[in-house]
Amino acid sequence: MGIVDQIAAIPLFEGLPGEQLKALAGICLLRTCRKGQMIFADGDEGIGFYIVQSGRVRIFKLSPESGKEQILHIFGPGESFGEAAVFAGQGFPAFAEAQTTSVLLFFPRREFVALIRQDPSLAMNMLAVLSRRLQKFARLIDDLSLKETPARLAAHLLYLGGGRPADEISLEIPKGQMAALLGTIPETLSRILARMSRQGLIRLRGNRISILDRTGLQQIASGERKLA
Repeated sequence: MGIVDQIAAIPLFEGLPGEQLKALAGICLLRTCRKGQMIFADGDEGIGFYIVQSGRVRIFKLSPESGKEQILHIFGPGESFGEAAVFAGQGFPAFAEAQTTSVLLFFPRREFVALIRQDPSLAMNMLAVLSRRLQKFARLIDDLSLKETPARLAAHLLYLGGGRPADEISLEIPKGQMAALLGTIPETLSRILARMSRQGLIRLRGNRISILDRTGLQQIASGERKLA
């Protein structure tokens, strides 16, 4: 698959005409990052944004007092990150690290802004993606500040499972990082998963989780029901 076809398959650029896709391909740079490699640090100059072609990238913040890590996002193939810095003309607001060996498409800020000035419609898809991400951030803040850990975990499992009536989830990140994503610690996460399994809400098999009682998880996520 050529670079134009790869860009056309990315949700951020979905539906763009061929000329715009070719223009994007003309400024795109391919970057390969090894597992654990820092892509950018909190406060680094926002020189451009990235799209994951393959692999996974985690976005996180560090507490200046304790050094505790809070994972904000884990991005996989087709997902973009770093766009806010491009629009704001400011530094990156968090750290980005390759979760696995990853291939990234990099779009330099100066060249991308020049394309938008030539054709403002190019920005519409990006604005839609950023709007959806803002909604996800609002839910994350709500979960971390208002919900107990079982409710946060139930909501996260439902999110991973999608909208299907019967789901099997493959955990693609270590439980320690999943705990950080949910604002808890691995030991607490393991205990809650075990309780959910005993109550018939889920079934645990290694790194795979089957959702057995979607309604029960929804009740816990919404606060209607407490996990016993």
